[in-house]
Amino acid sequence: MSFRATAHHPALILDDVRGAQKMLSGVARVTALEGSRHLTELVGAPVHLKCENLQRTGSFKLRGAYVRISGLTPVERAAGVVAASAGNHAQGVALASSLLGVRSTVFMPVGAPLPKVAATREYGAEVRLHGQVVDETLAAAERYAEETGAVFIHPFDHPDIIAGQGTVGLEILEQCPEVRTIVLGIGGGGFAAGVAVAVKALRPDVRIVGVQAEGAACYPPSLAAGHPVSLDSPATMADGIKVGRPGDVPYRLVEELVDEVRTVTEDELSSALLLCLERAKLVVEPAGASPVAALLSDPKAFRGPVVAVLSGGNVDPLLMQRILRHGMSAAGRYLSLRLRLTDRPGALAALLAALTVADANVLDISHVRTDPRLGLTEAEVDLHLETKGPQHCAEVEAALRAAGYRVMS
Repeated sequence: MSFRATAHHPALILDDVRGAQKMLSGVARVTALEGSRHLTELVGAPVHLKCENLQRTGSFKLRGAYVRISGLTPVERAAGVVAASAGNHAQGVALASSLLGVRSTVFMPVGAPLPKVAATREYGAEVRLHGQVVDETLAAAERYAEETGAVFIHPFDHPDIIAGQGTVGLEILEQCPEVRTIVLGIGGGGFAAGVAVAVKALRPDVRIVGVQAEGAACYPPSLAAGHPVSLDSPATMADGIKVGRPGDVPYRLVEELVDEVRTVTEDELSSALLLCLERAKLVVEPAGASPVAALLSDPKAFRGPVVAVLSGGNVDPLLMQRILRHGMSAAGRYLSLRLRLTDRPGALAALLAALTVADANVLDISHVRTDPRLGLTEAEVDLHLETKGPQHCAEVEAALRAAGYRVMS
């Protein structure tokens, strides 16, 4: 498709997003909008989850990739396309290319999760592993494009990509006409820009709130400077929004149309992912959980009804294990204690019995009897416990002290 430029919207306008929506009919799913009772109670207004984690390929990226590749000329299609991604964009480009009969090559970092690499291959792309970080992978893909003539498909810095992602905004307005606030994650800005173009053109009263990971927040300094600013070393578990510099095209739209950009911590991301799994029964990657993290961190700051966009669900199982443990710890579901007790037969069994009475589950225990720090008749025990939450943690610790145990930490 070809986008229309105007003085007011230099990159694209509502008609471009509507055109993308027609193009995606029968290709991208109209994903569900699910209510969240827990978040509704916290916010004090209706909260809905837009489930792009259930989109084909597991994220919204298929939308933009398909629109971009559809707009190529026959000569460009014959040359094939190339992309660089750690996961979601890779899968979106691979499937879109297969559906359109275009050859695709996708460069991925050497350390990319194996399930994402396998899925990208299964969708039909030739995968080449190169570089340790995405910047190195991106450079390799751009060199490949120069050498072969393949068309480079940028993950966010192109009007057609932005128009495709903006179709999520049209769906939100159709599914929740009364929406007052839309919260979504921001990486390079293509998704937020597209949604903002669509929503603000039809409902300028709707507030658009972008969310970035605290360790990879390139938009706050960029907006303060008035132009895209690069981060030296972005760091976050949320690889879907781990971008060191805003895209030039989406930056202009985000600056004009997005009302606020917030940041969330790694603990808040972990807690949000855990909430999505436990309460909503939805598998969401850290980037996809970022809007929920923002709601959890400051629930009264959002005017409802609120739609939080779960932008992706592609998470490596091993990473999921680590994140869930981190999320449970951040939510006060783990308790680590060190305590002293008298070194005599049955002392450890009595401690475990006390923990049973307190209804705490022992995950790990270390029993030290010989250490220069200990007295002749002392032993030290390190405990890692699973609890029911912060209040239960306090109750367990109080019960141990009441039983005569010397709690060190």
